[in-house]
Amino acid sequence: MFNAEIRKLLIQVITSWQVIVVTVVLVLYIFIVNYVGRLYQGGTNRSLLPKPRKAPKEDVPEAVGPSEGADELGLEDDTRKG
Repeated sequence: MFNAEIRKLLIQVITSWQVIVVTVVLVLYIFIVNYVGRLYQGGTNRSLLPKPRKAPKEDVPEAVGPSEGADELGLEDDTRKG
C-alpha cells in the first residue's frame, strides 16, 4: 500500500503546472546559453559575408643587409686605408 501512495504522489508532483513551467524555463535557458557560447567561441568563423580571397604572394627577394664590417650607421671603416 505504501508503494501505491508514493507512486500517486510522485505523479501529482511531476504533472503539476509549476514543475512543468520550471522545467521548460530551464531547458530554454540551457539552449540559449549554448547558442551564445557557440557564437562567442567561433565568432570570426561565422561571418555572414564571404571573406575575400587573398592573391598568392609572389617571391620577393630579401633585402640585402649591411656587410659584416659595417658599423651601426652602415658607414665603411676608413681606418684600414691609411
